[in-house]
Amino acid sequence: MNSKLFEALEFLEKEKGIDKEILLEALEAALISAYKKNFQSATNVRVDLNPEENKMRLFAQKNIVENVENDQIEISLEAAKEIDPNYEVDDIIEVEVTPKDFGRIAAQAAKQVVTQRVREAERGVIYEQYIDHEEDVITGIIQRRDHRFVYVNLGKIEAKLSESDQMPTDEYNIHDRIKVYVTKVEKTTKGPQILISRSHPGLLKRLFEMEVPEIFSGIVEIKSIAREAGDRSKIAVYADDPDIDPVGSCVGQRGQRVQAIVDELNGEKIDIVEWSDDPAIFVSNALSPSKVSQVILNEEERESTVVVPDYQLSLAIGKRGQNARLAAKLTGWKIDIKSETAAKEEGIISEEEPLFDDSLFDDLEEDDSDNDPLLEP
Repeated sequence: MNSKLFEALEFLEKEKGIDKEILLEALEAALISAYKKNFQSATNVRVDLNPEENKMRLFAQKNIVENVENDQIEISLEAAKEIDPNYEVDDIIEVEVTPKDFGRIAAQAAKQVVTQRVREAERGVIYEQYIDHEEDVITGIIQRRDHRFVYVNLGKIEAKLSESDQMPTDEYNIHDRIKVYVTKVEKTTKGPQILISRSHPGLLKRLFEMEVPEIFSGIVEIKSIAREAGDRSKIAVYADDPDIDPVGSCVGQRGQRVQAIVDELNGEKIDIVEWSDDPAIFVSNALSPSKVSQVILNEEERESTVVVPDYQLSLAIGKRGQNARLAAKLTGWKIDIKSETAAKEEGIISEEEPLFDDSLFDDLEEDDSDNDPLLEP
């Protein structure tokens, strides 16, 4: 019986990845509980497990006294000296009390306790494995869904994708593979729980790190991200090296890099802009693809008034205010957008103040319209 028990522990260590020492501790606690329950003993007991010899022994710990009043927890000095003459009163002595049929009784009584400890140990192993993936992207397989969650199998555990973390453009079909962002790994009474997201800005950041080697290596840095999942995002990037084009690195040759991310996000539009430590330049860049005439800053309130050409006003604001809203999230500045006409009427800029250098167009001949370049807003 003992040999089979230790073999089972070896098997669990290899198959489940659970440290055998953890299992031995669980078994010791179970054996002590089983002994006290089956033999109505209140004695302090120590279990000695020896996997090498396939032996399992129990020792009762008793106090050495002159006169024994409770033989369950006490032993006389005379009896103790028969075991070892060096014992004295008040010493603790261990006496083997292993019953002949204890292996069978212990196995039955310990089964539930050991199973529970094994389950706890397995949960601990899973937690330690996945805690390292917090704020990272993992590929999983959709298992099932209900009105609250999409359940994604990540290998050794099932993660929950809540409705608020889902993308409106995604179709969650059973058995589909899907990339998810791990927002949180936590311990609960029911075991580790992993919360995942498809709408978190962190997903966009990790996807760029995976697709753009310059970001992964640190040559290009992602400074900030603003995202409305499934619709449109803005990402600000920066490179210390003036010879590196951070925006071009993210876009890739013929747009291949950013297109791979757009495809993963089911067509979500992504604006990549260059970060600047000059707030006026950063705000102007953040409003891309619209053109900006002037940026007026109120640094105390972190508010900005942005003047744009009249024909660029709707583009700067965006559909349902989305472009301006994302730019504000990206920069951390409040943005109030004015057309040139409105800005002049409100006295924000003077009537005479030139906003563009018209001399750039002086060389274009009026009668050579067929050869004029197409100027797009």
